[in-house]
Amino acid sequence: MSTPALPKPTAAELEMLRLLFALGPSTARQVHQAALDNKPETTYANVLRQLQLMHAKGLLTRDESQRAHVYAPAQEQESVQTNLLKELIHKAFAGSGKALVLAALKGGHVSAKERAEIQALLDEDPEK
Repeated sequence: MSTPALPKPTAAELEMLRLLFALGPSTARQVHQAALDNKPETTYANVLRQLQLMHAKGLLTRDESQRAHVYAPAQEQESVQTNLLKELIHKAFAGSGKALVLAALKGGHVSAKERAEIQALLDEDPEK
């Protein structure tokens, strides 16, 4: 029996996940401090409530062994990104990964350094 798929994160939830991926397992206070860098108007109460809701939805795990609960993403960053990318490719690019890559390359969303990294990946021997 397979585990049920987690709900797709909202934009606000993705921001919390981004912070937690960068920080690692963290308390609400630590996440709040990190959130202030991008959005100084963010309140501690809003961050705590968002983390609690995300835990209830299954997007986060919560370690309650300490007085200050520690939150962490329920899935690895790569897994979250892969699921979102699959959905984007399906919805916006008619299922074509090639169309997505071409749009990113043509749209100026890829730096010269990133292009070189992509080219190196393409040049790798698939037999390795």
